[in-house]
Amino acid sequence: MKSISDLGDLRGKRVLVRSDLNVPLEYAEDGTATITDDGRIRASVPTIKALSEAGARVIVSAHLGRPKGSPEAKYSLAPVATRLGELLGTDVTFATDTVGESARAAVDAAQDGDVVLLENLRFNAGETAKSADERAEFAEALAGLADVFVSDGFGVVHREQASVFDVARLLPAAVGGLVETEVGVLRRLTENPERPYAVVLGGAKVSDKLAVIDNLIQTADRLLIGGGMVFTFLAAQGFEVGKSLLEKDQIDTVRGYLDQAKDRGVEIVLPVDVVAATEFSADADHEVVPAGAIPADRMGLDIGPDSAKLFADKLADCRTVFWNGPMGAFEMEPYAAGTAAVAKALVELTERGALTVVGGGDSAAAVRQLGFADDQFGHISTGGGASLEYLEGKALPGLTVLDETS
Repeated sequence: MKSISDLGDLRGKRVLVRSDLNVPLEYAEDGTATITDDGRIRASVPTIKALSEAGARVIVSAHLGRPKGSPEAKYSLAPVATRLGELLGTDVTFATDTVGESARAAVDAAQDGDVVLLENLRFNAGETAKSADERAEFAEALAGLADVFVSDGFGVVHREQASVFDVARLLPAAVGGLVETEVGVLRRLTENPERPYAVVLGGAKVSDKLAVIDNLIQTADRLLIGGGMVFTFLAAQGFEVGKSLLEKDQIDTVRGYLDQAKDRGVEIVLPVDVVAATEFSADADHEVVPAGAIPADRMGLDIGPDSAKLFADKLADCRTVFWNGPMGAFEMEPYAAGTAAVAKALVELTERGALTVVGGGDSAAAVRQLGFADDQFGHISTGGGASLEYLEGKALPGLTVLDETS
C-alpha cells in the first residue's frame, strides 16, 4: 500500500480523505447535539493537518450513525465540523450535502491548505448500497470532487462501501497515517507477537466474537473472558448463571473452544466471582457472589474483586496484550470496577514496555470515561470491528483495494 509520501507534491491538489468521525452524541431537548467522546476526531487530526500543511485542499468525508440513505438532522456532521476546526486550530468549511451543490461550491472555493468537511456520506443510498453499480455511481460523484484519495478511516476499512472501496479504484490512492499505524500495530499482534501474549475479551455477546476466539486460540497464550459473554462460558461448564445474559445456542460451541484451548495449551481465564444485581440498574440491589453460583433472581453485571485481582495477575508478566470489550456495565458506577482494574493493569504493563492495545469501540469509550488518558496505553484502536476482523484473519476490502491499485 502506498502512503501519503508516495503521492508526491500535493500543493494545490484536491485530496479526498475518508476519515472515521462516527462519534457518540447526546441531544438536549432543543435538539442541540453534544459530542460525548471526540477520540475518533482527535485521531483523524494528524493526517488532515499534515495534508493541509502540505498545501493540499483537503476534502474530508465521513459518516455518522446509521441513517437510511437520506438526510436525518440528528445524524448531521455539523457538530463534528465545529470540533474538528477547534482541534485543527482553523476554520473548517462545512458542506451541507455530500456531492451536491453545496459540496461542489465549497470545494471550488477552497484554497491551498483549506479543509472542507462534507455532510454525512450515509445520507446517500449509494454509499452502502449492495448493488455495485449504485455504489459506483456515488463513488464517481465523490471522486469527481478530488484529484487524490487518502484512506484514513480504519473503523470502516472492513466495509465494501463507495467511499472506502470504490473511490480507491478511481483516483490515485494511499493510506493515511492513522490507517498505517493501525495496520502496523495489528501486524505486531499477528506476526510473531512478543510473549506471553494475552487477549482480554468482553462485551455483551459471545456470538459477536466467535471467529476471533477461534483464531486467537491458535496464536494467544491466554484468553481472559469477561463481560456479558462470560456467562455462556460459565454455563458451558455447568454453572448456574441466574438471569445473566446467556446465549444458549452457543453453549456447545463454547465447550468446543474450551476443549480446543486445553488441547493446545492455551489458558482460558474466567471470573471466579461476579457482581450480581436484581436488575439492570445502577440503583438495583447488588452483591458479590461466586461466579459458579449466581442466584436465580440476579444477573451478573461485572467481574468481582477477586476476579479483577486474578485478571491483573494473569496479565502481569505479559509482553503483548489485546483488549476488546468491557468487563461489565461500566456506564453504571457499581459495575465499573472490573473494567477499571483491567485498564489499570494495562497501564502498568505499558509503563514496563509491553505492547498494550485497546481494541476500539466500547473499550476505548470505557477507558476515557473512567479517567484514563489515551497515551497511557500503547495504542487505542479507532476500529473495533475492523480490528477483530483483522485478527480473525479476514481480508479487509478497504485495504485489499489499496494493494490492488498500488
